[in-house]
Amino acid sequence: MSRLACLAIAVFAVPLFAQATPPAAKPKPAAIVNGKEVTELALQRALKPLAKESRDKARGEVINFLVENALVDYYLELLKVAVEPKEVESQFETFKKEVAEAKQDYAKILEKMEITEADLKVEIYNQLRWEKFLAQQATEEKLKKLFEASPEIFDGTTVRARHILITPEPNDEKGKAAALKKVQEVKAAVDSAIATAAGKVAGDADNLTRQKQLNKAADDAFSAAAREHSVCPSKQNGGDLGEFPRMGTMVEPFAKAAFALKPYQVSEPVATTFGYHLILVTNRKTGEPLKFEAVKGAVSEVYGARLREAIIEKMKADPNTKIEIGK
Repeated sequence: MSRLACLAIAVFAVPLFAQATPPAAKPKPAAIVNGKEVTELALQRALKPLAKESRDKARGEVINFLVENALVDYYLELLKVAVEPKEVESQFETFKKEVAEAKQDYAKILEKMEITEADLKVEIYNQLRWEKFLAQQATEEKLKKLFEASPEIFDGTTVRARHILITPEPNDEKGKAAALKKVQEVKAAVDSAIATAAGKVAGDADNLTRQKQLNKAADDAFSAAAREHSVCPSKQNGGDLGEFPRMGTMVEPFAKAAFALKPYQVSEPVATTFGYHLILVTNRKTGEPLKFEAVKGAVSEVYGARLREAIIEKMKADPNTKIEIGK
């Protein structure tokens, strides 16, 4: 992917702070993170690629993403991770050069991105600063340790799974407690149905036949519960989500739980940003063994994603962190 494309994507994925607009015309910020604004302009820019009818629903999720980016930026400021101005200028000139080579008008590109040149340089700075920090942290030893501990992330292993989703409504502590109680009740009913079906399996059946019958019992009970209780559109197919890899398709808590399951084992309730899930893995395809050197770049990307998550979790738990979401 070209630097132009990367920067165009980055502009939609990172928070912009206070803009040079007259005080009277300046809208209220979408959020304030430790005294710095995540502007409404940044939020609208991030929502722009979405269909108009989806923007209101996605607003909260996008604000959360922008706030998390702001927390990472603040963390790097605390650590005094810095980038030389000449590095920013070099990257900026590369961007302008690629715009020219693509026979695009630089001013129109900025207008389309809805960003000023000064703010673009801020985004380049933040991007370079993160890359510098990641390079410092992602040592060869750490990357190899990650690779050896989680080979299924990189070797193409996939699982196929069904799930049941219960979403808190309203989305507050009482709503979450009610949703958790319901998903626990659904799990108990599924476990009971599986146990009842298992009791009907012929005792004189050979091991393979018996296992197939037990698997079918679990699959049938879970599918029926998904159709009855799940709020995910996949309920129409008994909660079937198809095959997916360890990373890149499902949110991390869900993928981590799914890959830890044995086939036809029902998970405990799994919490994600969508609500509470029960998961039943129906198949697992093991990938091809790979050497670390062949996937080192991918390992570094995964390490970076996990490092970012750890920073966000740490900053949110810090009592000195102040986050205000606009109304």
